[in-house]
Amino acid sequence: MVSNCREYPTRPVVAVSVLIKSGSKVLLIKRRFNPGSGKWSIPGGLIELGETIREAALREVYEETGLTVNLDKLLNVVDYIEVDERGVIRFHYVLICLSAYINCALSIKPSEEVADFIWVEESAVLNYDITDSLRKLLSGK
Repeated sequence: MVSNCREYPTRPVVAVSVLIKSGSKVLLIKRRFNPGSGKWSIPGGLIELGETIREAALREVYEETGLTVNLDKLLNVVDYIEVDERGVIRFHYVLICLSAYINCALSIKPSEEVADFIWVEESAVLNYDITDSLRKLLSGK
């Protein structure tokens, strides 16, 4: 078993995710890679060494979507732990989740990490095949 920073880590990995709102709509991205490949989620990624949470959030949003957003507030901190069929921890993320807004749904320029994107009514997000971490964020757990 090869351990990299993300898969089969030796310690929890700290990352940010950003719930972007435009009016009553929320931006969902379909993840191309694991964890959560093929599921809808929100932009985010690892915090780099020497980077603040806010800097990481702005960078990740821009890298994944091409959007410049206005960060609003801390929403929650979510644990995502996935165990493989042998009982070994495959992924362990501590996700610092922030909210952000833009004044209008601007043109998205998705990165290679994003398989698709969609703006949906905030009240309809749970109707989509979303990642477990996004479900936890939205449920407040």
